Amino acid sequence: MTWFKIFQKEKIRDESEAVEYTLDGTVDLYGKPAVRGKTGRWTLGILILVNQGLATLAFFGIGVNLVLFLTRVVGQSNADAANNVSKWTGTVYLFSLLGAFLSDSYWGRYKTCTIFQAIFVLGLALLSLSSYLFLLKPRGCGVELTPCNSHSGFHVALFYTALYMVALGNGGYQPNIASFGADQFDVEHPKERHSKISFFSYFYLAFNLGSLFSNTLLAYYEDHGKWALGFFVSAIIALIALILFLGGTPRYRHYKSLGNPVSRFGRVLVASLKKWKVPVPEEGDSLYELDAKTYVKNGRKKILHTKGLSVLDKAAVPTSSNNEKNLCTVTQVEEVKCILRLLPIWVCTIMYSVVFTQMASLFVEQGAVMKVTIKGGFRIPPASMSVFDILSVASFIFIFRRVLNPLAIRLRSRGLTELQRMGIGLIFAILSMVAAGTVEVYRLKYAVKDCQDCEEASTLSVFWQIPQFMLVGASEVFMYVGQLEFFNGQAPKALKSFGSALCMLSMSFGNYMSSIIVTLLMKITARGSNPGWIPEDLNNGHLERFYFLLAILTTIDFMVYLYFASSYKYVQCEEPGESDGDEDSVEIDV
Repeated sequence: MTWFKIFQKEKIRDESEAVEYTLDGTVDLYGKPAVRGKTGRWTLGILILVNQGLATLAFFGIGVNLVLFLTRVVGQSNADAANNVSKWTGTVYLFSLLGAFLSDSYWGRYKTCTIFQAIFVLGLALLSLSSYLFLLKPRGCGVELTPCNSHSGFHVALFYTALYMVALGNGGYQPNIASFGADQFDVEHPKERHSKISFFSYFYLAFNLGSLFSNTLLAYYEDHGKWALGFFVSAIIALIALILFLGGTPRYRHYKSLGNPVSRFGRVLVASLKKWKVPVPEEGDSLYELDAKTYVKNGRKKILHTKGLSVLDKAAVPTSSNNEKNLCTVTQVEEVKCILRLLPIWVCTIMYSVVFTQMASLFVEQGAVMKVTIKGGFRIPPASMSVFDILSVASFIFIFRRVLNPLAIRLRSRGLTELQRMGIGLIFAILSMVAAGTVEVYRLKYAVKDCQDCEEASTLSVFWQIPQFMLVGASEVFMYVGQLEFFNGQAPKALKSFGSALCMLSMSFGNYMSSIIVTLLMKITARGSNPGWIPEDLNNGHLERFYFLLAILTTIDFMVYLYFASSYKYVQCEEPGESDGDEDSVEIDV
């Protein structure tokens, strides 16, 4: 019996010694250090990818044909519908800031994803019910030649309430699920670090594959008046996505929330203002800082000092009073510098999002006035043309990862940086607008004269839109995947969700800017008998001029982007043991 007890103790000791924990500070569900073999990695990463794909399918089941729903069911004009879709899509991504703030500051990414996904499901359920019970009257309405009856203000208000619940749920969920998926891979482990980089590409691929079903089958049924069916299917799929996400709860890896970042940023700004007369030493060695081990204990990393924005360095200059309220660490100062340096890059991505949003609005309206029937009388839903965007994304992700990036690594050892890839994305965006404008020129050339309430306003096939969709898809692979990696990698550890939210916020501002541009152009061009560039009947307008204008604006934006990207300073962190510094004379909230 004694020997058996000794054997059991030795076995337990051997098992405990064999346990390997993650090195990046992640914890399990119970707040204990995460065990590498039992948490995270690709098992949970794939679960999150599936969740993202299903949630995207549900979201685009609403968004892909929303512009047609607003014109055919709600009774709005083309310009008003395009503007409302842009505003709604912009609001979706604006809510990403709220989700990122709650995640980084208080709730953590898991709790935030769960709550906002629940709101998303409820919004879809309410949208489905309100549309079926109140808006789709008479039954069978909502097709191109059978508009629905007029609606009461209450019914429309209920529809918009549900629509913006969907925006809140999806917007708050999106930036956090990307960061939460990346959290499942230990950046300090060589193999998992490589997997983390791959995850962002697969994440965007899941995003596009999720929309494949909604852009084809759901879009087909909705285009034929089966709006309620499409909306109910989206609600059910969103519920399945939530259940799958909750299924991984016991094995997820988590980062602990590090408090409100606004207060830390405010502290640096206030300290630098109070010490604006204090000279900044030429070398950063004399600035106040803690050692790297102290940051590791608090779940963060020590950021090395960089030159530039030296006015903020005043916050880290020790004074004779040694007042801890006015003394910040170099890392705290560099966090603020990091966000400020990201902003010019982020601003340059907004114009790209203006181009991207045309795919869900004016591309669809352009396709609706082209020849959409093929042999056998089969009618192609204009919104389903975005399937070529999805196929382009899938193809270019494969081409980039298997061909272009390995070739670039052979030529320059490091491969293409995120900033270089984002620049390539802008070039593809310019080409997509040129292609769309050229197609519109030929569409007008083959337009049917005196076409009023006819099914096809032009004899030019809708398949001529394929190049513009393919070019947008190629641009996404370089721009949005590059953005996800860049902002998530360069944001401070306590603001990873905020880094992902910057991508969403770019899309938000892009949608709002698109709406503003369309509104201003219609006010300028629609005067007297002139119907404007984007009238109700596109055969009487000049949509091609709008596309060419966006190409010119994006080219200017690309020139500005080159300047800021070439001067950007990357964040550099110090690992424990790289420095022997041990300063702890003043207690600082790290």
